[in-house]
Amino acid sequence: MKFRTLAASLVLVAAASAQEEAKSYRVDTGTRVPLSMINSISTKQAVEGDRVYLESVFPIMVDGRIVIPPGSYVAGTVTQVKRAGRVKGRSELFVRFDSLTLPNGVTRDFRARMGSLDGRSSQELDRTEGKVKGEGDKGGDARTVGEAAAGGVTVGAIAGSIGGNGAMGAGIGAAAGAAAGLIGVLASRGPDATLPRGTTLEMVLDRPLEYKDAELDFGTPLARRNSFSDGDGPQSGKQRQSLPIPGRLPGRRVP
Repeated sequence: MKFRTLAASLVLVAAASAQEEAKSYRVDTGTRVPLSMINSISTKQAVEGDRVYLESVFPIMVDGRIVIPPGSYVAGTVTQVKRAGRVKGRSELFVRFDSLTLPNGVTRDFRARMGSLDGRSSQELDRTEGKVKGEGDKGGDARTVGEAAAGGVTVGAIAGSIGGNGAMGAGIGAAAGAAAGLIGVLASRGPDATLPRGTTLEMVLDRPLEYKDAELDFGTPLARRNSFSDGDGPQSGKQRQSLPIPGRLPGRRVP
C-alpha cells in the first residue's frame, strides 16, 4: 500500500513538473516594444538591404513574468530608400524588423513595423506603412531666394548709385540675386530622412511571439548597456547650404 501511495505521489510530481515546464507565455499581436537605435541610418547613405540594430529599453511582461527584458536585441532591414527631389518630394525611409534576441540568446524571427517615433524628431512617421519621411524645406527654399535677392539689392544699389540710377540698379540686383538663389534651390535636394543613434521608437508586432518557461531563464540580471543608448537622439535635418550672396562678406548681415 505504501509503495502504491509513493508511486502515485511520484506520478503527480512528474505531471506537475511537466506541466510547469510546458507553460508558455504569449506576446500578442499589436504589442508595442520600445526600442533605441544602436546604429544610425539616413537616406543619404543607406541602400536597400542595409541592416539596422536596436535594443529594447522597457520590459514587456506577460502574466506577471518579464518576457522581453531591457537589453534584448532587435535586428531590422532597410527595405526602401527614397531621397528628396531637387524640386519637390520628400525623402522616405522604410525599415522592417526581422528578429528579436533575448539576453540569454533565445531568438525569434518575425516581421514587424515601426509604430511610433521619438517626439523630439523632426521626421514624420506614416503609421499605416511604418515609413519615415524627412521634413519638408519650403521655408528654407524661400529663405535662400530671399537672402540672395536682398544681397542683390545691396550690390545693385551701390552699382546704380555710381552710375547715377540707384533705383534701377537695386531692381536689377534683386532680380539677379533671386535668380541665383533659385538656381541654388534647384541644384540641391531637400533634407534627408535620418534615424540617429539613440533615437527611440516603438516596434509593433504583427504576429504573436511565444516563449516556453525554460526559455525565459535570464540568470543574473545583466547590467544596463548605456553605451548603446546615450546618443544625441533625433536631430533636425540640416538646412541646405546657401549660395554666396553677391557683395556680402562672410559673417556680415545684409542691412
